[in-house]
Amino acid sequence: MNGPSGETLAVDILVLPETNLILVASVIEPMRAANRISGLDLYDWRIFSPDGAAIETRSHIPIPVDGPFRPARETGPLFVLSSYNWQRSATPQLKMLLSQTARHRSVVAGIESGTWLLAEASLLDGFAATTHWEDFDEFAAAYPQIAAVRERYVIDGKRITTGGSLPTLDLMLELIRRRHGYSLALEVSRLFIYEQASASGETSARPSTGSMRMADPRVSLAVRLMEETIEQPLTLARLAKRIGISARHLQTLFLETIGVPPHVHYLALRLNAARRKVIETRLAFADIAALCGFNSASAFARSYREHYHESASETRRRLRAGT
Repeated sequence: MNGPSGETLAVDILVLPETNLILVASVIEPMRAANRISGLDLYDWRIFSPDGAAIETRSHIPIPVDGPFRPARETGPLFVLSSYNWQRSATPQLKMLLSQTARHRSVVAGIESGTWLLAEASLLDGFAATTHWEDFDEFAAAYPQIAAVRERYVIDGKRITTGGSLPTLDLMLELIRRRHGYSLALEVSRLFIYEQASASGETSARPSTGSMRMADPRVSLAVRLMEETIEQPLTLARLAKRIGISARHLQTLFLETIGVPPHVHYLALRLNAARRKVIETRLAFADIAALCGFNSASAFARSYREHYHESASETRRRLRAGT
């Protein structure tokens, strides 16, 4: 799903009957959030069902669709979503349509039980793939020609597979990161993922880093310190010292846990804070730069343009014009 970062990406979503509502939301909501946060139409999507009827989800909330799945020569990504009883929809006609459209698609993704349908259509042969943990052993035995791996999601060239709704959210954040950069992916993640308050109730729920789940408490503490020192950023050495480990060890922990070095995460936090001030206040850009830890207005301007592909004044003018 890589490409020009400001270009609208058209995504087709095939939803099978009895799909969980949260699974559909896990695909769509991150794209919607990326559009809202950026103020751009970065993603567009169409929803299809096998027969064109609204999808009856397990929660009894129907999902309207744009029509029956009758692909032509579309080249955009295709996501195939399923939760229960995928076999009922795995007709010879649907498998043929999937095989035909896969020849043209940049990416075909099997979401949760959608992996099984792609496997049945021989679209995962020779690829690495995953599925829901409850079905993993059965899937691996049924399709020895597929390299089954126990991961939350797997991106293998033009094939993507996930093991459930939360892994799908992780996947979408990763795809946004690859297409639009870490800063936007981080900001999208913070809309959806919250850490619970402590048992004593001393702290309220606060945004976390989404797919960058921080199992290591030292990384979690480092991120807290980053969030609290946006105006006067700490050096890596000082940050590591306050946590009680070496700078090199902290660097390694970030790469293993979040997937980026500490300075990349720190800069993303500061740029996201700056962008909110650009949009929501009338502060001068030099003041915003100082409040978000940049040592000069010019340094802020360079970083802002590099990450958002426009100047702060262009962002402010464009988004305010739309209100």
